[in-house]
Amino acid sequence: MKNFTKWQGCGNDFVLLDCLQEDIQDYAALARKVCDRHYGVGADGILVVLPSDKADFRMRIFNTDGSEAEMCGNGIRCFARYLYDFGLTKKTSFTVETGAGILVPEIVLADGQVRGVKVDMGEPHLLGEEIPVVGFDGQKVINQVMTVEDQEYHFTAVSMGNPHCVIFVDDAEHFPIYELGHKFETHELFPRKTNTEFVEVKDRKHVRMRVWERGAAVTLACGTGSCATVVAGILNDKLDREAEVELDGGKLLIHWADNNHVFMTGPAELVFSGELADCEAASC
Repeated sequence: MKNFTKWQGCGNDFVLLDCLQEDIQDYAALARKVCDRHYGVGADGILVVLPSDKADFRMRIFNTDGSEAEMCGNGIRCFARYLYDFGLTKKTSFTVETGAGILVPEIVLADGQVRGVKVDMGEPHLLGEEIPVVGFDGQKVINQVMTVEDQEYHFTAVSMGNPHCVIFVDDAEHFPIYELGHKFETHELFPRKTNTEFVEVKDRKHVRMRVWERGAAVTLACGTGSCATVVAGILNDKLDREAEVELDGGKLLIHWADNNHVFMTGPAELVFSGELADCEAASC
């Protein structure tokens, strides 16, 4: 038996496992099993709470296919609220070690109630080798051209600790994301694959975005993708420094501050708690 909680942030859902005292041998196998929406709990990924010698806590994220992600914006908000709500910390601001470095979530309170979580997501990485994007070493990858299924697309690449390819489109609702998303993810330009955001600019403070996530396909939301979207919008002079990103599952407020850090504010909600009855296949 292994206790778990399930969380969602803008519809991006996660099974969270507290492993501060008890580790798991094979996270990848467990993620594939638990995330299955027919035979498991069902989720876009699993979040693992671990001790850290660099920060207050450590977070690991595994996608539905078992691959490990460096960071997850919606995930870290859920992770932070779990720590606060379940009494693992009394701080409203604390440090979390991730594959993308140490990040600082802040619990947003109003009248003593949690209203959301704000996260300092750090600085965006814009050079080709940092993302990475083949053929752009030493260069920012802004409004460049790529070919997918014999059609040219203009893209801007950003890393928020994980790679993103932002495509501005006329109509995000009707873009064939299910048909083409995998083609962008596995494009030869991206040696570590990429998350891809299809973005319709409504005005300088509001965009509609849909996302194909690396290792998870279409999801209802992506926090790091929302950050990358606003950064790309600013770099292409389409957005102001603070903008709302409307996702399939909700809305996030993103601010690229003057100190070059990107701040993300949004919800994190507990869905339910339970026990994994059989972890044997994943060597729990």
